[in-house]
Parts: sequence; structure tokens; C-alpha cells
Amino acid sequence: MRILVTGNMGYVGPVLVHHLRTRFPQSEIIGFDSGFFAHCLTAADSLPETILDKQIFGDVRATPADLMWDVDAVVHLAAVSNDPMGKQFETATDAINYQASLRMAELAKANGVKHFVFASSCSVYGFAAGGPRKETDTLDPLTAYARSKIATEESLRAMQSDEMTITCLRFATACGMSPRLRLDLVINDFVAAATANGEISVLSDGTPWRPLIDVADMARAIEWAITRSAFNGGAFLTINAGSDAWNYQVRDLADAVAAALPGTEVSVNANAPPDKRSYKVDFGLYRSLAPEHQPQMNLTQSVANLRNGLQAINFADRDFRQSSFIRLRMLEAHMNAGRLDSDLRWQREGIAVVGQAAA
Repeated sequence: MRILVTGNMGYVGPVLVHHLRTRFPQSEIIGFDSGFFAHCLTAADSLPETILDKQIFGDVRATPADLMWDVDAVVHLAAVSNDPMGKQFETATDAINYQASLRMAELAKANGVKHFVFASSCSVYGFAAGGPRKETDTLDPLTAYARSKIATEESLRAMQSDEMTITCLRFATACGMSPRLRLDLVINDFVAAATANGEISVLSDGTPWRPLIDVADMARAIEWAITRSAFNGGAFLTINAGSDAWNYQVRDLADAVAAALPGTEVSVNANAPPDKRSYKVDFGLYRSLAPEHQPQMNLTQSVANLRNGLQAINFADRDFRQSSFIRLRMLEAHMNAGRLDSDLRWQREGIAVVGQAAA
């Protein structure tokens, strides 16, 4: 099997590639990425990409057609990857997350790719009062990031055929340790704050609901998606990827982290205005269709792995929210240094242009 992973040099990519190499040791695995965050390594003994057969640098907005030659499965992770970045780079978010994603799928189909996996998000549910949201429920995108995911899902649905199995994995909020750790995710932020400052400040009133999934379990879901038969869910499938047990209120997440790092103080802003991003998610369809690829991590394990990983690198940055651990801050640093322009393209003066895909 020949597998192409776009956006492989981000947070999820290194964990996924390691998982795929373990599960399919004889496969050819190719990475395609911009390199925006290639240097943002966390406690890595070696460059994660050394276990790839090939690493290609490029812009998903200008994907070469021959990238898909003889590829059996495409895992499309490349994206402007969260709400703050989507807000600041709204035009680039539409171009990368939606338009380029659609072109990537069209190229895959034209080149005979059998499986196309799109990393979507449960953030498409936005504010969802009432019970856990199923795939068939009404969507309420509140951000440019969420809107880009819905637009891509709808376009992929329109191009479905028996020639290529398409799976849109609506992932819960990612968490957990990675060779390229991000700290702009709720659990990861809480563990970093507890480790560096001994306190967690919950900016909301703590009541919003969040579904979560460890990056290791995201890799398991992707493994299922690149191998599933069209008879198992259909030639096109949009599915919530996660576990019902991982629906938590934010205050409970803070308490869980504090329990893992004794002495941590937790403060909750009881007078904060309501956080509109609140939703529980129903993962029953995923449980039914992918019984052998269900999440294996629990919250305690994910928090412990993060704690141990940060302690191993003697993490003590009290101002980490302004550091390269925050993806938006890293993009801003590239821009301030003249390496990137406002459309998130590498500048051609002063540096060698090696690629432009967002990871």
C-alpha cells in the first residue's frame, strides 16, 4: 500500500506516521508539508520523518498532479488548524482548508486513489444545546475554521462515486503528547499551565462541553478509514470520531489535570459571559462501524503522558502562550521575520522557498 499524508509535519502527523509504519511496515509512506512547524520538536530523539519513505515540501494550493501517482490512500491533514488562526487568516483558511482540499480530492480521484480521508472536526456543531450531536443533526459553525470544514465535507459528498471511498472524520478536540506538541488545545494548555505555573485559570464559567480524543486514537481512526470497505458505511461517509466517554465539561478537565499534578490551583471565572462553543457529541456510529479501532486512551492516561513529556524536557515557560508551542504565534514569528506573507506563503526573498502547505 502506498499512503500519502498531507500536513504530516504538524501535531497529529508524527503520531499518525509512526502508527502507520507500525501497522503497515511494508507500505510506502510519503509526507507532503510546508515545513511551517518542522522545527517545533518536543522531546524527539530523532526527526519523526526519518521513518517515511519520502518527504516532499509543497503548497496544497498548488499540489503537483504527479504527487498522486500510484497512491492507494490519501490522508489529508493539511489545514490552518484552529479557530484563532482561522480568524486571523480567514482568506488563507478558505483557500487552504476548503478550495485546496477539494482540488486534492479531485486529483486523488483522477489518479485512481482508492481511499481519501479528510480530517474534519466536531467544531462544526458550534453551540448545541440539548443532547449529544449525531452526524445527521443540524450544524452551527461559529468560526471560519468550522465553516471551511463543512464546505469541504459538502463538496466531497457531491463528488462521491464508487471509484474512491471518501471518509470525513469529524474529530473531537485533539489532545495528548506528540513529537510536535501544541499547547493551544484545552487539555494540553491546562497541563502546561499546571506544570509551569502551578495553577489553571479557566476563562469561562467552566460549564461548556467539549469532546476530546487523544492523538494516538486519532491515528487508529485514520487507520480504519484508509482500510474500510465501501460496504462498511458507504462510498462516502461523514462520521464523528471519538468516544462518548470523552465528553467533558471544561471545569472537569481542569480538575482532572489538577489531580494529576498535586498542588495545582484551579480558578474558574464564574462571572464570565457564556462560551458559545459548547457541544456534546454522539459517537455511536463510529462505535458501530469501527469496533476494532475504538479509542484506547482515557483522560488520565493522556494527562499523564503530557505531564511526563513536559517534565522530561524540564518545561517551565510561564509565558508559553507566547511561544512556538502556540501555532498562531509561530506563524506570526515567521511573518515578523519576513519569511511568510499574509496569505501564508513563503517569501521568495531572503530564504529558499521550500514549500507552502499548511500543517
